[in-house]
Amino acid sequence: MKSRHPLRRPLVRLGLIGLLMPAALGTAAQSPTSADVVENEGEDDIAAIVPLDEHPAVVSREDAVKPQPMVPGQTRPLASTFDVTLLEAMAQDLVANQRVPGLAMAIVHKGQVLSARGYGITDVKAAEPVDAHTVFRLASLSKSFAGTVTGMLVSEGALRWDSHVVDYLPSLRFSDPSAAQQLTVADVLSHRVGIGRNAYDRDIERNADYHDLVQRLSALPMTCQPGNCYAYQNVAFSLVGDVVFATSGQFYSEAVSRRIFKPLGMNDASYGLEGIQASTRWAKPHVRAGGGWTSLMPKPTYYRLAPAAGVNASISDMAQWLVAQTGHRPDVLPAPLLATLQAPIVGTPPEMRNSSWRRDRLDAAGYGLGWRVYDYAGERVVFHGGAVQGYRGLMAMIPGRDFGMVVLWNSESSLPSGMLPTILDRAIGLPPQRWLDVDPNLETLHAQRSHAPAVPSSGGSTSQRAAATPE
Repeated sequence: MKSRHPLRRPLVRLGLIGLLMPAALGTAAQSPTSADVVENEGEDDIAAIVPLDEHPAVVSREDAVKPQPMVPGQTRPLASTFDVTLLEAMAQDLVANQRVPGLAMAIVHKGQVLSARGYGITDVKAAEPVDAHTVFRLASLSKSFAGTVTGMLVSEGALRWDSHVVDYLPSLRFSDPSAAQQLTVADVLSHRVGIGRNAYDRDIERNADYHDLVQRLSALPMTCQPGNCYAYQNVAFSLVGDVVFATSGQFYSEAVSRRIFKPLGMNDASYGLEGIQASTRWAKPHVRAGGGWTSLMPKPTYYRLAPAAGVNASISDMAQWLVAQTGHRPDVLPAPLLATLQAPIVGTPPEMRNSSWRRDRLDAAGYGLGWRVYDYAGERVVFHGGAVQGYRGLMAMIPGRDFGMVVLWNSESSLPSGMLPTILDRAIGLPPQRWLDVDPNLETLHAQRSHAPAVPSSGGSTSQRAAATPE
């Protein structure tokens, strides 16, 4: 197939493995669903169940648990025109006139936080400004924490990626009696359980109990044997929480807090409805009401699936998460572990059709361990999105540029989704494309202000933000 990106450097297509990974699943140790809740990926409603045998270039189930060597790579600079302050101006424009009630954005490069700010308000009924420590619900962005804490236990030798889930959850049953015996930890974290997509999500929305639904997995038809096809999950994904508890002796949320939140200084982060309500300042979820927005109390439903959707965090927290996931906290997350988590295991080609930027920019899509992995116009991009009633978020990294970004917002609006391709395009130097509905004169006005003579300060308080300094 001819590339749609003629200006990019030459690149082999999706042999996902050849394009996207120097390491498969080895570490140092073992080197949607309804109108008002969508918990798979926000706009990413992937309908297909993808069998592995249709995409033989992806990593096989057997290779997925073999140690792979690390191949050190040299990162490239950001595009010379990359401008953090312009992106901040775009974010500010999104909250103008409450088009979006509140939003927070972080951008990191080479381990430095270039921006971590809030925009807009926390609640249209009791407005307070969103700041760097305002807490948002992360929805499916939580899955990256699940893969990471499990990988830490693998690195310590407490379990293996090919450990069988039934060894930690003996009551697990599927309709095929042999299937539960085959299901591995890596299968769960890469959505290769073998059942239909988003199984029992509607029941979760109706306040069903997670443990009851785990027992009901035995009633579902198998679409394939575990490890042999991809179908996105929330209930089945959360089986990894039982594995973490059985392995560590800590409740899942406690294990993540002790191993990730505290060491990384994610001081605003928490789990569950109680966690967000206990926050000093938190953003209320908003839904459409007439010509505007109304705020609600968060639903407890998906919080019951802590590994899949349980985390709350501020943009300050998420900046530190990006710093760690881009390799700058090796004391907590060593490079071999990151290479394992961020490598694709299974292809997800239907995802390439889910939005305009995916159709235009993606030449490959796959899923690793709590992360999606893309070929984005010739760059490997590690991504996850999430949405639950009144909250949405997007997070992405470009390992080849040592770059990361995250955007969180407290409404069901899709407007801020365009920030992701806008930022990625500008980071890698693609010609600007109008992914984002902001003032078309914004860039011109910003350029004029940037070249205007400096005005001496007359005193008073000022705030400083780090500017990007591309090399």
